[in-house]
Amino acid sequence: METKEHIKKKLSLVPNLPGCYLMKNRDGVIIYVGKAKKLKNRLSSYFRGTHFGKTAKLVSEIVDFDYVVVSSETESFILELNLIKEHDPKYNILLRDDKSYPYIELTNEKVPRLLVVRNINRKRKNVTRLYGPYPNVSAARQTVNLLNRMYPLRKCKTYNKKPCLYYHIGQCLGYCTNKVDPVLIKEMEAEIIEFLRGNHTLITKRIETEMFEASSKLNFEKAKELKELLDYINITLVRQEVEVRDNVDRDVFGYAIMKGYLSIECFFIRGGKIVEKHSKIIPMIDEVEEELTRYIGKFYEKDVLLPKEILVPNIVDTNLLSDFLKVKVIAPIKGVKKNIVDMANNNALITIENEFTLITRDEERTVKANDELREILSMDKLDRIEIFDNSNLFGSFNVSGMVVFIDGKPSKNDYRKFKITLDKNDDYGTMKEVIYRRYFRVLRDKLVRPDLIIVDGGIGQMHIAREVLSSLGMNIPVIGLKKDNKHATNALLTGDPIFEIPIDKQSNLFHYLERMQDEVHNFTINYHKQIRSKGRLESVLDNVSGIGEVRKKELLKKYHTINKIISAPDSELKEIIPESVIPNLKEFLINLKK
Repeated sequence: METKEHIKKKLSLVPNLPGCYLMKNRDGVIIYVGKAKKLKNRLSSYFRGTHFGKTAKLVSEIVDFDYVVVSSETESFILELNLIKEHDPKYNILLRDDKSYPYIELTNEKVPRLLVVRNINRKRKNVTRLYGPYPNVSAARQTVNLLNRMYPLRKCKTYNKKPCLYYHIGQCLGYCTNKVDPVLIKEMEAEIIEFLRGNHTLITKRIETEMFEASSKLNFEKAKELKELLDYINITLVRQEVEVRDNVDRDVFGYAIMKGYLSIECFFIRGGKIVEKHSKIIPMIDEVEEELTRYIGKFYEKDVLLPKEILVPNIVDTNLLSDFLKVKVIAPIKGVKKNIVDMANNNALITIENEFTLITRDEERTVKANDELREILSMDKLDRIEIFDNSNLFGSFNVSGMVVFIDGKPSKNDYRKFKITLDKNDDYGTMKEVIYRRYFRVLRDKLVRPDLIIVDGGIGQMHIAREVLSSLGMNIPVIGLKKDNKHATNALLTGDPIFEIPIDKQSNLFHYLERMQDEVHNFTINYHKQIRSKGRLESVLDNVSGIGEVRKKELLKKYHTINKIISAPDSELKEIIPESVIPNLKEFLINLKK
């Protein structure tokens, strides 16, 4: 009741001006950032009427809000995206997109090379000849291989002192030793650029000519190879043509709505053809026009090159996006461009119709299973869970791992590894050290606290974890997982005094806990293997004369494994150890592997 009165009073003071708002939960954590043309109207809409889906869940967690008034809607849009980036709010995370597309770069060097690039550094100088995006790295590499097969460009990063294999098989002109006519290089560049822009005619004719010549000379093996290249172009690279054939690079966005979800489709049109499409389905929290505009604004933050023109549905604020992205954004109302937007809308609808069952099933496995756990434990809030596991080999190479689940899904950026100082088989001692180190740092650095801690062990480990947290003045619930005689989880351990809550092995909750256990176990075991491998090499190097602590650390840092040291060239090794020590080191390591 106090929360409602507080919000009501605060709403009465909000002006109807453009700006951004920040929703907070009971811990003062920002859980959502939005923008509005009229702040008062937009904020008031959250606290009146009935809401559904993710919006209802968001509203149930809001206990306070802040807002920032700005002078224009473009300014509020920029501020909104910056605030999302800064605070990474729980409900804005839904906009995250890890999709990164590969491009082909024709370098601007004197003798150019063809490269497949994914992480585009837009601030790098002379990055002007990028073509794509391609559906995946394999498609981009196949295209580069095709062009390298047809055009003898430079393949090496640096110029060698003598021609390499590519020269001898006719795929390089030997630029390192031969003088090549610059005009010939320019002609090759022009034809490659034409091809990468979607005009395959020149290369197709060239391959056909070579194929018939090889066939007439009864060189059927070469003719077959060329036929396969031709099929690759005709089947794989020829994309769906669109009615606009003006060779302008453009992206086209469409959308569809179904039961609280927004489906977004983007076509990448290059050279008058659709070279790739991107699909995304997100739960709706805001108005559809706000969600779509925000998504398009964020879409170009992650390694997606801006085209010359963007076509969008008419619900999108084109002026705002044009100002923000600094490219032409159009919402066509008729004609050919409108037809392409309609086609993107239809594809968005088909995508959500096909995937809606999978989305709801995933919700049951994650969000609903997490809610079930929250209800069983009688908790008001369960957003973040931290799970711990330990691993050692007869007391040696003692490690612990922590994985994090947020809203039912693993948050891999938050995983942590711990190399335990206690070098003996003592699970309780390990648990005591790792819990203290983790939550002392949470306190010291003011990190986000979990709502729940799970220890993959029994009552003893729970007591240890609770004692450490109590000594730090932290009140975070700790539960354990009890296993049956087949080493399968069959009950939760919780409460004070501790009691068991049986788990149905057919339930979503059981499979949810099982996924968390598997995740933390695999993460910890993989770290244990790394430490064990490194520890073996470390102890081996102690037996080689001439290698002290400093040199040992440098070798470990650079090579990590015995095989890498054996295969390292002597010229590289002598930068770390004396030349006279190298033969003894390699002989010792080779004998060790026999």
